[in-house]
Amino acid sequence: MAPPGARYAVGRPTAHTGNVVRFAVVVAVVLALVLAAIWGFQRRLIYLPDSAEPGSAATALPGARDVVLDAGDGVRLGAWLVPAGGPDRSVAVLVAAGNAGNRASRAPLARALAAEGLTVLLFDYRGYGGSDGRPSERGLAQDVRAAQRYLAEQAGFPPSRTLYYGESLGAAVVTELATEIAPGGLVLRSPFVDLASVGKVHYPFLPMRLLLRDKFPLAEQLATVKVPVTVVLGSEDSIVPPDQSRAVAAAAPDLKSLVEVTGADHNDPDLVHGKQLAAAVATLADTVAAGS
Repeated sequence: MAPPGARYAVGRPTAHTGNVVRFAVVVAVVLALVLAAIWGFQRRLIYLPDSAEPGSAATALPGARDVVLDAGDGVRLGAWLVPAGGPDRSVAVLVAAGNAGNRASRAPLARALAAEGLTVLLFDYRGYGGSDGRPSERGLAQDVRAAQRYLAEQAGFPPSRTLYYGESLGAAVVTELATEIAPGGLVLRSPFVDLASVGKVHYPFLPMRLLLRDKFPLAEQLATVKVPVTVVLGSEDSIVPPDQSRAVAAAAPDLKSLVEVTGADHNDPDLVHGKQLAAAVATLADTVAAGS
């Protein structure tokens, strides 16, 4: 017990304590500003469109024709319909591209698939290739539905005679479509589990699941899709880790094939439009044709 009359010293902040507090406040403010900037501008990091008009279909792919798609919300999309160039398998391939470029950069893929006897529809998302609007998860879902409607209502390919082909981000786009309108089959090239999972690989210091406005939960949605699925991946993919593509394959209720292109990175020609890829698509098309 303290003796009568004893006085207690009242602690006062030291100069060091004040500096620490001020530093913490500055760090918190800077971090908040950085996170706010990421929240506001994240779609500019996710979507990397080439907005230039790709030109006419016939110039890029002899025999192809130009198509305009109506996304239903006032947005019009440019597209090319490429006819089967080999013995016709009477199956169409709806191609949903990745997050960069425009349909012109998918011309080699369309050429390779057409040579396998497949009709191919290339289309540009909103904001890409001269198409109206700005991209978002919801917007891309509307865009791919416009492409599917065109194939079914104007080109004569019902969903049962159509393959949905998605590359990278496009794999998530077609998987979401398949949860509502089941195709004859799905081809997923370099798919990721969800956008946060692949984002975490490239930005490990950010709370991706909290920040992302667009989620693209591919593996979760694929688990509900009961159609034949082929997954194609590159063993050296530096954008989408191969393990994520394998996890997507494991989530498919009806996996027909897992094709690994040895030594291929994300944008290598062998993986983008090579022989293994085209053969895998043709094999799944035969499965679809046989089941129709």
